[in-house]
Amino acid sequence: MELVFPLVAGLIEAGDVLVSNHGYDELAHDNIRVRDLVKDIRAAQVVEEYPDYAKGPCVLLLQYNTAGNPVHSVWGIPKGFSRPAVLVTAYRPDPEKWDADWLRRKR
Repeated sequence: MELVFPLVAGLIEAGDVLVSNHGYDELAHDNIRVRDLVKDIRAAQVVEEYPDYAKGPCVLLLQYNTAGNPVHSVWGIPKGFSRPAVLVTAYRPDPEKWDADWLRRKR
C-alpha cells in the first residue's frame, strides 16, 4: 500500500475534507481551527502511519497553529474508499506524554 500521508495531503489540497463528529468536539475542546490544519498540509510532519487500521488507513501528524503551538492531528481515509480525507481528531500534545520535539512518545 502507498504511504498514507501523500494520499491524505492530496485530498486536503483538493478540498476533499470531512471532519468527524469526534474531530469537531476535540477541535472545540482545544480551541484548534480547521484552517490551521489544512493550510500548508505538506509542511506537516508524519509522527506515525497506520496503513492497516481497521476503519481505514490513517496518519498522525505534527502541525503548528498560527501562534506556533504544536498540534497533533489524525487524518484518515474511510476503509474501502479513496476519499475524502477525514479529520478524525486533533489535540494539543501533552508534554508529559511526548518528547520535546512532539514526534516521539515518552517511555
